[in-house]
Amino acid sequence: MTTSEFAPGQLPLREELLRHGNNHSSTTHTWEALADGVGWHEPTPSDCRLASARTVSVVIPAHQVGYCLPTVLDALDAQHHQYEFEVIVVDDASTDDTAHVAARHRVVDRLVRLPQRMGAATARNVGTALAKGRTVLYLDGDMVIPPHVINDVATRATDTSVLVGFRHNLRYEVHSQDAAILGRIPNLAADHRVVWRPPPDVVLPYSGITLPEPLDGRPLDDTHDFIDLGYGQSYYDWDLPRMVVTALVAVPRAAVLDVGGFDPEFGRLGWGMEDTYLGACLIAAGLLVIPLRQAVGFHLDPPDAAEQWQHKLAGWPHTLARYRELLELPAPRGRTHAFISSMSELLTHCEGRP
Repeated sequence: MTTSEFAPGQLPLREELLRHGNNHSSTTHTWEALADGVGWHEPTPSDCRLASARTVSVVIPAHQVGYCLPTVLDALDAQHHQYEFEVIVVDDASTDDTAHVAARHRVVDRLVRLPQRMGAATARNVGTALAKGRTVLYLDGDMVIPPHVINDVATRATDTSVLVGFRHNLRYEVHSQDAAILGRIPNLAADHRVVWRPPPDVVLPYSGITLPEPLDGRPLDDTHDFIDLGYGQSYYDWDLPRMVVTALVAVPRAAVLDVGGFDPEFGRLGWGMEDTYLGACLIAAGLLVIPLRQAVGFHLDPPDAAEQWQHKLAGWPHTLARYRELLELPAPRGRTHAFISSMSELLTHCEGRP
């Protein structure tokens, strides 16, 4: 499809992104004015109750994460919250004990097992279709979050915001021997969206640029909490859609349904970019991307992390090409009915417990 073939008023998603700013100051300042002295980037006290708090569904796509899923679920069970939330685990046809771990953990409200390996995009779509909360918190099956995160999300979420958390990677050799990981404090600066030191004289695959000398980058600070990334602006190799990382991100469920959820083709092609594309669709729909600096989780590497990373990088050119193709198509809208119908059909082939 070319631009000339679009319906009147339609633009390619790439051009639609140029029309949307990301000045979320009004949202954050209004919240702080109502939060009785709690800052936007401060952990929410367990006794902080706001009338605007929303219901939250935690959706966890899980594949071969038996090595760490107990700790991930224990962290959810330890949340200091005044608000109800549900936990949905979608097992992407694991062959280890992932499903068994989820089935026996008391914090899990719903477990669904896909009939075959379909990828994290499809797993998240299934969880989104089942979710009852107004806000969906996407959490990777290897992410351990601090006890205040559910409160942070429930009290700050709106119908027009994408709340972005961060991750601190821990090597398997470290976290596998650390029984007290739930008591440790992750480091915000460990996330590449916060402190970024790319190699010089190497083509950066996302933007295609080459940096002539080393860079001590600070994407989060230098873009004023992503505000300066509105209207299609970039920070070297980063743009606003790329800041939407589903390791830890909260989105309004209705908005995800309206854009048709995650594109499942990414899961068939390889690794990555399905969250970037969802971010682009939500931005084009008028949502603001707002960081939560206090919402930092530990990302627990698997025993074969180096091998898995090489496999992921090998597939990334294919998913990046898919993303570039989708940017030239109209921004998706009005797909709720089709999305629910598609997921309902898929669920008839899944195993699971209510």
